[in-house]
Amino acid sequence: MDPFFVTLITIIFMIFLGYFLKRIDFLKSTDVGTLNKIVMNIALPCMIFKALYAANMNLLPTLSILPIVGLLSSFIVGAVVYLILKIKKFEGKKLWSILLTVIIGNTGFMGYPIILGAFGNPGFVRAIFFDINTTLTFLIMNIVLILVFGGTFKQAAKKAIFLPPLWALILGILFNLMNIPIGEVATNIISSFSAITIPLIMLALGLSLKFEGIKTHKSIVTLTSIIKLIFYPFVTFIILTIFGLHGLEFNVSLIQAAMPSGMFALVLAISYGLDYKLTSDCIFTNTLLSLISIPILVSLL
Repeated sequence: MDPFFVTLITIIFMIFLGYFLKRIDFLKSTDVGTLNKIVMNIALPCMIFKALYAANMNLLPTLSILPIVGLLSSFIVGAVVYLILKIKKFEGKKLWSILLTVIIGNTGFMGYPIILGAFGNPGFVRAIFFDINTTLTFLIMNIVLILVFGGTFKQAAKKAIFLPPLWALILGILFNLMNIPIGEVATNIISSFSAITIPLIMLALGLSLKFEGIKTHKSIVTLTSIIKLIFYPFVTFIILTIFGLHGLEFNVSLIQAAMPSGMFALVLAISYGLDYKLTSDCIFTNTLLSLISIPILVSLL
């Protein structure tokens, strides 16, 4: 079966499993916070470290431009959406709950297997480098949200410095470049925790999901889906053209840019007390719609 459809089926199953477990009272909506703590402090750092520790750093000079492309795309799209939301009179937590879903993409769990299936290991390496953008955006948004909702820059900087995903990013690259062995035990531990990252986030999404919310927020989820699945990759296409990138770098970056909203947007929404139910509605909707949009893009490339 095509890796894209395998990935989508897996995602949908885990989301609905979380929703089902909530419906039978096996888990509760309040458990979302506990799952989020495990993801932020243990599972996600392991996932980031593992990806970077195994990456081919010999390609670093050539591929270091890919995270920059992603960051520029997120910044431009985020600025446009911010203005649109301001014009529509959205403010505070609701504004940021929506904004997170258009600037953070699912370039890891969905992007990796799709790229690997379409372009093999050479494409997969490039997907990892593009995915660094997601990690950096995630860290930047941690700081922004602290500042927006009453914190100081000192508090934001302190939290960012001690943020486990940041140290996972630094140590993953450092250990790779210095060829520092971590041993079989550490490798197994990191791999095990890395493997539970996405399932935990998906379960959290399922626990927070309410189908009636999609109807309530129909105009918002439609707007975010159009922006995330069409406008975002269009902006990336322009940036890639300006930078003169082509071949695998171009194709992989464009497909990664076309991924639906990342589950890390939900992690941030929960962490900072935003309207995470609205965030989950947006993520869920454009993830389903990506079942149509991504195969079309892949076929064009």
